[in-house]
Amino acid sequence: MTQVENRPLTTTFGPVVGRPIDRVDGTAKTTGEARFSAEYPYADLAYAALVYATVSRARITGIDTAAAFAVDGVLSVITHLNAPPMKPPRPVNYMNLSTLASGTSVNYLNTDEVHWNGQPVAVVVAETLDAAQEAARLVSVSYEELPAAVDFAAEERNAVPQKNTAMDSGSAKKGDAEAALAAAPVSVDLRFTTPGHNHNALEPHATTAAWDGDRLVVHEGAQNVAWVRDQLAWRFDVPAAAVRVIAPYVGGAFGGKTTIWAGTVLTVLAARVTGRPVRMMLTREGVYRTVGGRTPSTQRVAIGAETDGSMTALIHTSVTQVGRAGGGPEQVTSQSRHLYDAKNILVQQHQVTLDTLPNTFMRAPGESIGTFALEAAVDELAYELGIDPIELRMRNEPERNPIDGKRFAHRALREAYARGAELFGWSARTPRPGSMRDGRWLVGMGVASAYHPAWQFAANVTVRLAADGSVLVRCGFHEMGMGGATAQAQIAADALGVPFEAVTVEYGDSALPTGPGAGGSGQTASVAASLLEACDKLKRSVLALAARSAESPLRGQRLSDVRARDAGLYRTDDARGESYAAILGRAAQVSVDAAVGSDTRLGSVVGQARFLTKFLLDNRRWVKAAAGAQFCEVRVDPDTGEVRVSRWLGVFDVGTVINAKTASSQLRGGIVMGIGMALQEQSLVDRRTGRIMNANLAEYHVPVHADIPPIDVFYLGDPDPTMPLGVIGIGEVSITGVAAAIANAVHHATGKRVRDLPITLDKLL
Repeated sequence: MTQVENRPLTTTFGPVVGRPIDRVDGTAKTTGEARFSAEYPYADLAYAALVYATVSRARITGIDTAAAFAVDGVLSVITHLNAPPMKPPRPVNYMNLSTLASGTSVNYLNTDEVHWNGQPVAVVVAETLDAAQEAARLVSVSYEELPAAVDFAAEERNAVPQKNTAMDSGSAKKGDAEAALAAAPVSVDLRFTTPGHNHNALEPHATTAAWDGDRLVVHEGAQNVAWVRDQLAWRFDVPAAAVRVIAPYVGGAFGGKTTIWAGTVLTVLAARVTGRPVRMMLTREGVYRTVGGRTPSTQRVAIGAETDGSMTALIHTSVTQVGRAGGGPEQVTSQSRHLYDAKNILVQQHQVTLDTLPNTFMRAPGESIGTFALEAAVDELAYELGIDPIELRMRNEPERNPIDGKRFAHRALREAYARGAELFGWSARTPRPGSMRDGRWLVGMGVASAYHPAWQFAANVTVRLAADGSVLVRCGFHEMGMGGATAQAQIAADALGVPFEAVTVEYGDSALPTGPGAGGSGQTASVAASLLEACDKLKRSVLALAARSAESPLRGQRLSDVRARDAGLYRTDDARGESYAAILGRAAQVSVDAAVGSDTRLGSVVGQARFLTKFLLDNRRWVKAAAGAQFCEVRVDPDTGEVRVSRWLGVFDVGTVINAKTASSQLRGGIVMGIGMALQEQSLVDRRTGRIMNANLAEYHVPVHADIPPIDVFYLGDPDPTMPLGVIGIGEVSITGVAAAIANAVHHATGKRVRDLPITLDKLL
């Protein structure tokens, strides 16, 4: 199939939004000008390395640091015996989201307790990185081991139901799904498993920290600089205003840099102890040992249906793990509450607590693995019924949210499937498994639904319009590769009617107005909401300046009577108007400013709580989500079991697309990550010790170029009327449904069902 071009976005917002504009940070990144967190120069910079526990649960009985101190250049070896005290992490409070900042509840090096295999038990500081790493290997630690639960499969029976909270619902039901399942003429009742996954961002976690008295500067690859600032201020007992976190460039994150892990805290501690700037760059193994990943899961999906395919029962239950020292629930059953119009529905999530590194956010937490189980089960039901998998989905497409009857703010799955089937050539698929070949290769085609909820968070923004027509937007949001600064510049350019090149966006710094974290696919919409409001405020101020002059054609006009274009304001009735330069020049003003947010300096817990309450109330009225249809073709070698993904098409309903180029890149990136989840990725944990055995990229396999086919993406470009600028969010939806589409295609090619990820050779032979 030829490469599919994205549909040009038809929009009333202006000439810039929707265009495939090159990223504003592209030149800096491709020339090496961009500085990441481990690249900032400091005089007298020292280097730190961690010592990791080799047992799962214990008390430290002794630490021998003599050999480490003997290494030339070692400045300090910090352990629980000599570390200065820090405050422990704050208890979680959902009305103050910064309390979610700590990845674990451990007060590192302020305790002799070990909570997981890999927990840092010492940090070595030296003049050079080589010296620090060599000395760290020479630290000898002895333990009194304690009973530990580390085997997820063995401990699954001890899982308990997850409770409902304001942020995450553990259960929901409609009718009696178990009884309806038992009475259904056709049904499937299936068990699925997914392994744990670890983060492997291109830029491993790194921190550079420098104290000046009680003032602290931290360079950190972070997804939420405000959370890092607030957490460090709390842990080291200094005012938040005394902490500055700088992260203009982040080399990939995917959730792993949302919260604060041991490396960050201990780098700041080392800088305080030594009185020198300190840098810590985690190795790949260090990331695996100290930064949480995706939880493993077991899932049950049972579906009952009439012979015509209408679903009478849908049951989706899950078990996931959390650490005894932290971690949280994943919304594994999220999509099962919204995708199918079953008469009876039961969803229930369970958790089991282990003595392992706590899990954390990883691209589309919950939905990525939840859509695998649900969409593979729907495919199995389609075969039981003898109905085309797309047709079965369309027969069960709801008009309102199935469980509670809420309206969908925006939903175009029918259009996504119809367009996708046409572009992919679905009609050429023969239904019988194993019936399609290309030479010696077995060929299979599979589909699955993509789904991810739409989120919006508080954002503080300031905008300055100068007399020369230039615009400065300031907000502490984050750029991790998705083109956030470019998108916000496009939005500001259209809102103020100035050229894209006239807009400068400052971001990635806690000294800026507090922005939202980059998570939940909500950053673009969140910042856009405040940015548009600030631009409206600014235009009102400019109108007020114009009204001072009796000669101004804008005198007496309201904001609704004018349009921003050509670097000025112009009437909609007769096109008369003035440039910003003329208005500000006549008023003898160099610039005009506008600010939006609860507190444009540091943010406000009260403001956060008010926004969160408003958002939750709004979500009681609507179900908001991005969705899509994933189409996959695979080729399977019948002798070796080798699986090759040969063709991919994703058609997505993601609302307004701000930048066609960066959006397509984001959608393709999620699909690539989903292919890795389906075919390669798994964290292998020693069931005796709880230690991750493949803590490196030689043995933890991720896709390479040869594993990825041409990926065609298509978005419908239809705005969501309830979201800022119609934006729904695209960062995570494209990983959802990917693993199921591959599993379904493999079954179509071979007749074999694989319900346990990843789909490896041994499971097909």
